[in-house]
Amino acid sequence: MPRTGALAGATRVEADTAERRLLAHLEGGADAFRHTKLVLQLPDGHDIVLPQSLVALVFAAAHDLAKGNAVLAIPVETRLTPNEVAQLLGLSRPFVARLLDEGEIPSQRLPDSRHRLVRLQDVLDFQARRERRAEGRRRIIEAAEEADLPY
Repeated sequence: MPRTGALAGATRVEADTAERRLLAHLEGGADAFRHTKLVLQLPDGHDIVLPQSLVALVFAAAHDLAKGNAVLAIPVETRLTPNEVAQLLGLSRPFVARLLDEGEIPSQRLPDSRHRLVRLQDVLDFQARRERRAEGRRRIIEAAEEADLPY
């Protein structure tokens, strides 16, 4: 039985111009959501106060939507194919395969198969490491330029 792509089944949300303007009002700094209570009103009239973890997620999504970015909701425990990892990171599939072979991104081989799956959390960890290295390189270049050092 063929596997349905994990990214294809994820919930994707995009905001139109009017919604982006409305969501921009939710911008209140990083701690704004800690002092906010969201209440979900059910069709039967009952109200449920959402937990702070979900309020934080709503504010994070609103922040990105207000900037015009689409938001994709997918659990971090999701297992991705190398193609999906490449799509998510904006890299080629052969380059991702090399990263998997070298252990830069942990992966798990399927039993009796040459196919692999990768945890989304491992992909996110790799991306964070990659961004930290890029930031470090940027700081080194800035320091060298400020000191007028040749390179």
